[in-house]
Amino acid sequence: MEINWQQTKKQNEAWGYLIDQVTLEVLFGGGAGGGKSLLGCAWLIIMCGQYPGSRWLMGRSKLKSLKETTLQTFFDLCKMWEIKNEEDFKYNSIEGVITFTNGSSILLKDLFLYPSDPNFDSLGSLEISGAFIDEVNQITFKAWSIVRSRIRYKLDEFGLIPKILGTCNPSKQWVYQEFYKPWEEKKLELEKKFIQALAVDNPYISKHYINNLKSIKDKATRERLLLGNWNYDDDPACLFDYDVISDLFTNIAEPSRERFITGDVARKGRDKMVIVYWEGLQVKEITILDYDIKKNTSLSAEWIIKYAQKKQVRRSHIILDEDGVGGGVVDQIDGSIGFINNSQAIQPDEAKRDKTKHVNYANLKTQCYFKMAQLAEEGKIGIDEPHDIQIKHLLIEELEQIKQKNIDKDSKITLEDKDKIKENIGRSPDIADALMFRMYFEIDKKPTPKITSL
Repeated sequence: MEINWQQTKKQNEAWGYLIDQVTLEVLFGGGAGGGKSLLGCAWLIIMCGQYPGSRWLMGRSKLKSLKETTLQTFFDLCKMWEIKNEEDFKYNSIEGVITFTNGSSILLKDLFLYPSDPNFDSLGSLEISGAFIDEVNQITFKAWSIVRSRIRYKLDEFGLIPKILGTCNPSKQWVYQEFYKPWEEKKLELEKKFIQALAVDNPYISKHYINNLKSIKDKATRERLLLGNWNYDDDPACLFDYDVISDLFTNIAEPSRERFITGDVARKGRDKMVIVYWEGLQVKEITILDYDIKKNTSLSAEWIIKYAQKKQVRRSHIILDEDGVGGGVVDQIDGSIGFINNSQAIQPDEAKRDKTKHVNYANLKTQCYFKMAQLAEEGKIGIDEPHDIQIKHLLIEELEQIKQKNIDKDSKITLEDKDKIKENIGRSPDIADALMFRMYFEIDKKPTPKITSL
């Protein structure tokens, strides 16, 4: 196939490293609009054409995002280069494989660190000739290392060396430590290369795109995306990204007749006592109790009982934080459930028969937050706009602070300590915790009774 590609100077610099016999790892980007995804897709297309029968990986943290973004760049590039689907290649959307007529292929891979697969066993005995990972700052260093270790397919036959390309925006995680900081200090190893590419380095990008970046009001985002400032954080350990959090307030959960009350109990200090009313997985109301009520466990219990009667919520569908003073409230609401954050995670029924199904969460709180993150990502949780806009702002800020601790270690999966969150935002994530308790009913789901006619 004949390729006519007008490269930017930064893309041309990166291309030299992608085809040399020295460089093993290339990081390209450091800002928005530098042509990151296009570079990666172009490299895979050209390599597939140049080496018949080769096998390549195109990856991202989530397969859904890969298909919605990077893959669309791939298709756009193929169209521009007159490489036609069903003639020059075939795309199997179910298996996630692009196969060219010369036998070369590109495998689409989800590289998120799922609790059920902490060692990325899903990659199995994968063998590839090279890899391109888009938005590499959203995956763990472990994922990067494992993909890199799988680059061995027909390398000697083709005269290639194992090469992996990552693209990203600035992030203060492993990418910063492995590439940017050593590059800035002029200490980057010979086999590693970093190319900082910004929108202003791309002469083919629309001026409107750059103007849009300049108009971003949030300083941290503007610094990162427009100026490539790596001192602003973008942490892959976060369970909830900003878009997912924002979508919570526009999502509409599946209608349900089941009603629930969840609550984070507090008495003294700055911690809030938060009560949440749910219909199915839709948050209908978030209430922060006055100090005069929360300071007394009997008054708190009385308020919740009356509230449950008003909302027609069964006692068995009330779950409250039982740690600390919460136990005193739970004890006064017969039939309610006490949530103990540090209790053991709930194992699925299949784990009794198959030990590989055992979940590796450090405690119930971690398990429930991961479940909440999963359902939020799938758009299955919705929140009615709070009557107090401040509650919305507080919840967004709290959810952004829920992070996995020691993300690159093989120990049990756990969350950053609450004390760390308090250091960052000056308070406990009480509203987020109150929502998280609802996940107990999703994890410990009881079978729906079947009613048959007599």
